[in-house]
Amino acid sequence: MPVTIKVNGVDHPIDATPDTPLLWVIRDHIQMTGTKFGCGMSLCGSCTVHLDGQPIRSCVTPLSAAAGKSITTIEGVNSPAAKAIQQAWTELEVAQCGYCQSGQIMSATALLEQNTDPTDEEINTAMAGNICRCATYVRIRKAIKQAATQLT
Repeated sequence: MPVTIKVNGVDHPIDATPDTPLLWVIRDHIQMTGTKFGCGMSLCGSCTVHLDGQPIRSCVTPLSAAAGKSITTIEGVNSPAAKAIQQAWTELEVAQCGYCQSGQIMSATALLEQNTDPTDEEINTAMAGNICRCATYVRIRKAIKQAATQLT
């Protein structure tokens, strides 16, 4: 039986089993490919989206857990915090290969939506589990701090 989910403010009827990972619903059924598949085990963060405003790993979140909730992907994130993060990412040239960056941006945005002046420890906690194989962590931290100054 189809279920309707709301992604980036738009309702999408989905005909998939309830245990289908949300990642595959977003990518294959809705055709939004900004959310990336990395590990499939909730270890790398490439698949991070917001579910009712909270960052989650879509690769291990079943479709059934998203019913009746609001999902935001990298294509739809547009809060003041998201805009500040995206601007800082561009200005500081954070991305190298770029594969993990949608997940990094989604986690950083969630952090700044809750805390506009995070400490290094709070950044570490919020970004834990977001792996960047290019090791742009110093630029990521700098971009989060720069974006925070735009929000305070």
